Amino acid sequence: MVNLPNARPVIGRFAPSPTGHLHLGSLTTAVASFCHIKSLGGRWLLRIEDVDFERCKAEYSASILEDLQNLGLHWDGETVYQSNRMAIYEEYIHALHAQTYACQCSRKQLSEHFRQHPKDAISPVIFSEVLRQMNATEGLNTPPIYPRLCLHSHHDIGHPDSKIRLCLPDTLTAFFDGIQGVVWDNPAKSLGDVVIKRQNGMINYILACAIDDGLQNISHIMRGLDIMPMTVAQLAINHAAHLPTADHFYHLPLLHNADGQKLSKQNLAQPIKHARPSELLVHALTLLKQPIADDMADGTVGEILQFAIKHWDTAPLIHQGSLGVV
Repeated sequence: MVNLPNARPVIGRFAPSPTGHLHLGSLTTAVASFCHIKSLGGRWLLRIEDVDFERCKAEYSASILEDLQNLGLHWDGETVYQSNRMAIYEEYIHALHAQTYACQCSRKQLSEHFRQHPKDAISPVIFSEVLRQMNATEGLNTPPIYPRLCLHSHHDIGHPDSKIRLCLPDTLTAFFDGIQGVVWDNPAKSLGDVVIKRQNGMINYILACAIDDGLQNISHIMRGLDIMPMTVAQLAINHAAHLPTADHFYHLPLLHNADGQKLSKQNLAQPIKHARPSELLVHALTLLKQPIADDMADGTVGEILQFAIKHWDTAPLIHQGSLGVV
């Protein structure tokens, strides 16, 4: 295990997944997290979350880095690639052995189980009012909680058809979000026994992100509202792994398309056009409801970011679920 320093500096991060080019939704997250952490005098790290080796591509990683550089969003230190950290995640999976079990259930088997046991197919409990509103607005299809069919099976992690599930604590827990307010959640009832490693060896986001936030000593996490349902679970993972947790969370409202869907690569969000980076920054800051100077569009990216950092304010985002429709 890694020994971490006792001091707690202000550290934020931007952690894109290179399954496509940077789009306006991910750009607003990058701009917000950069301006916020720099307004606090902190360090802003870049972590490429490329554990999904089926969808992530090196060309997308390179494109994201180039876009950030063109926009003046310069990160501190070396870029971290999760694909280079598989041995670390395996080490922590081994450390969490007592809370995990092997699962060989296929989607077809689970579908048949839920058909025969319809009571098990009830949607998970959503404790946060913000998430209830998101479900109602976006019509999210939340999968039912895994019915623990393999809970008492032996821990045969070497079996080619086995995935590894982690038991999350059945405890109602709260954390304070600097944008969304107090958020309550019981991860066992909202997520169930989550898969942390798939049959093909892929490490899932919920584990890799939590482990890296702890190892990088991240103090401030600013990310999209769609990730908020994983927060309490990730806090539980860090506690179980004896890693530090962030002191401050900020879950940003989302951009939506004309169909009411979250702007994302899966919903065919268009890549940003970086020919005019100053205009892009002003557009992102406008969507984030930040102060805009009259002559800002004529400034350099450095001048725009300097102004944005000086005047950064989360107040216009408080309790908001959407940044608007694009």
